[in-house]
Amino acid sequence: MIGTVIGAIIGGFIIGALARLVMPGKQNLGCIMTTVLGILGSAIGSWVCYRLGYDNNNGGFKVIPFLVGIIVAAVLIAIYLGATGRRIRS
Repeated sequence: MIGTVIGAIIGGFIIGALARLVMPGKQNLGCIMTTVLGILGSAIGSWVCYRLGYDNNNGGFKVIPFLVGIIVAAVLIAIYLGATGRRIRS
């Protein structure tokens, strides 16, 4: 149980950080919010992939849900920045 939570936090931070790298400009966003939005992006991205019928029969690393999680996290970061009124600095 605790290993799953720690794994989700670390994975969320990585996905959130990669989503911020994909976005143009510099976002005024802290590490905690990056992690939270990364976890949400990962969960929503994985859910969407599996609802659309993605199945990893070969095992190994699941690349498609990972990439979709990064895209969803980038969208969530953009929505968060728009909703809070923080500017993206170029």
